Amino acid sequence: MKLFSAILVLTASACALSAAGPFRLHSFQKLKLSDQFYCEGAHAGDFNRDGKMDVVIGPFVFVGPDFKERFEFRSAKTYDPGNYSDNFLTFTYDFNQDGWIDILVVDIPGKPACWYQNPQGKEGHWTKYLIHEVVENESPTFGDITGDGKPELIFNTSGQAGYAAPDWANPTQPWKFHPVTSKDKKWQLYTHGLGFGDVDGDGRSDLLEYTGWWKQPGSNSGDPLWAYQPVNLGEGGAQILVYDFSGDGLADIVTCLHPHQYGLAWFQQQKQGEQRTFQKHVLMGKTNEESPYGIKMTQIHAFDLVDMDRDGVMDFVTGKRWWAHKPPTDPESDAPAMLYWFRTHRLPGGDVDFVPYVIDNDSGVGTQVIATDLNGDQWPDVIVGNKKGCFVFLHQVREVSEAEWTQAQPKRTSGR
Repeated sequence: MKLFSAILVLTASACALSAAGPFRLHSFQKLKLSDQFYCEGAHAGDFNRDGKMDVVIGPFVFVGPDFKERFEFRSAKTYDPGNYSDNFLTFTYDFNQDGWIDILVVDIPGKPACWYQNPQGKEGHWTKYLIHEVVENESPTFGDITGDGKPELIFNTSGQAGYAAPDWANPTQPWKFHPVTSKDKKWQLYTHGLGFGDVDGDGRSDLLEYTGWWKQPGSNSGDPLWAYQPVNLGEGGAQILVYDFSGDGLADIVTCLHPHQYGLAWFQQQKQGEQRTFQKHVLMGKTNEESPYGIKMTQIHAFDLVDMDRDGVMDFVTGKRWWAHKPPTDPESDAPAMLYWFRTHRLPGGDVDFVPYVIDNDSGVGTQVIATDLNGDQWPDVIVGNKKGCFVFLHQVREVSEAEWTQAQPKRTSGR
């Protein structure tokens, strides 16, 4: 490994589990595993089955717990930050059910997605299997949208969105794509924004895009098209998060308003009879004055939903995708590559205060960001692969006095 740095990032990240304490300050130890651009998506898994989590960033597995050792699982290639890599997103799962975690790689939009079989500790590049020839969308996602207990790859292709699932008895064969939308939407190669979650509370996950959501029917036998419900979530998003942020029993939505320009918002679901509407609350706009905390950034291109402070309520991680396009295409391309987590602070009356805490100011996100516990301390850590390099942020927590906690809190600059 050519470059390894461990920097303690002392941030204003802080939260309390309750008004009475304990009062905890959160900081992140920054490990820069490489300064090379390999990918814009990364993930984690115990690939060598030693009981320690490893991370996969681009063509490398960095071995935990210190991530100083690495090995190639596929051919390594570095990219110029003004161009694009062959790895937009990465996911992990034991696809052949042999007890060893495998790796799924989604190429640039319009190219294939493949999975790589873990060779059970043997050296050399991992065997590659095709999932689908043409995976479109800049934010494909991986999860159990059907409710069958096994994950699917969710994306659009050939003008329709849907999911691909393997024959689990023979997962090395290409996966079958199941369209759930009509071709009227005109899904295209670089469609931005995708997510899934139970929008209407019927126990089944629905599909979301920045123009609306598609309700999953009671049965997917025969690949029926799902019913479309329009919602205006901006001009194109990134990952779309679905969660009851307000705690009122109705699922809300968080996403960016434009992945290459400005805008971050949460959309509060409101329901009268069978009518559902979503009220937009801006968290960041084009100016500092449009943010309750006086912050702004462009190119918010990735999200992850996580209970960062372990208070039982989900928070989220996001940041700036530095040089999403080669400058000067996007506004503020060279601004600091911020990485934040937003604490979900529920208030009386169903309002929510999303409190932004800085994780780092020189990394940002790629087209993906992942928060998961890497060192077994039960606190979520953060993994990033992007045009600035390969990063791990180890979550560190210490209890402090109420006065120190209060001093460290981000300060609101505008009213609600």
